[in-house]
Amino acid sequence: MRVLVVNCNTSTAMTEGIAAVASAAARPGTVILAVQPSWGVESAEGYYDSFISAAAVLDLLSTTTEEFDAVVMAGFGEHGREGARQLLRVPVVDITEAAAQLACLLGSDYGVVTTVPQAVAPVRDSLRAAGLLQRCVGVRACDIGVLALDADVERTADALAAEGRRLLEAGADVLVLGCAGMAGLDARLEAALGVPVVDGVAAAVALAEALVGLGKNTTAAGPYTPPAVKSRPRWPVGSPAVPPAVAAR
Repeated sequence: MRVLVVNCNTSTAMTEGIAAVASAAARPGTVILAVQPSWGVESAEGYYDSFISAAAVLDLLSTTTEEFDAVVMAGFGEHGREGARQLLRVPVVDITEAAAQLACLLGSDYGVVTTVPQAVAPVRDSLRAAGLLQRCVGVRACDIGVLALDADVERTADALAAEGRRLLEAGADVLVLGCAGMAGLDARLEAALGVPVVDGVAAAVALAEALVGLGKNTTAAGPYTPPAVKSRPRWPVGSPAVPPAVAAR
């Protein structure tokens, strides 16, 4: 099984960190292919960054020569998720959806700790679009930028724990890490707060493996009907069309 794990930003260091967490979560024999767009934003924080990131991620998915059985979208919030599902027939698992879905299996209500205040509304929108917002008691920002999360891990862990406690006071009994750059901190927060903490990257890899193992593919009906092949004038990478071989996977 080959799982393409797509970092939504252009940070190589973050891609490497995501790859390490994804590989640790994967079953024996699963190959993790961690990639990032060749253009886009160095970090996705808010609506503006997210739209650019989504275009860059979809460009990567439409031009990659890698062979894969499933895709993990490693960007918390909507960074091209629905477009990727229309483009590809293999399972596409977004870490936002995956983390929230598993959180709903582990408790009654969950809360999300994300990065900066600008990221809160896009995360809520993504959960609402996925039908998962009803059981979310809140999305709180630790006020640490994506690229600064690993600069001082102690500071990051303390900030996440502080916001996590506020979510627990609001009624959450499970927490979700709201950024791929937080991957690997789930066990640390569980020890500090005493409740399950779900890391989206690990959750998405597990769900992707399950879907492939069950032989399930993304539907080609309704809104996920494959897109028409058309020209894309002045597209950054210069690819003239969605390759039919990719759209048919």
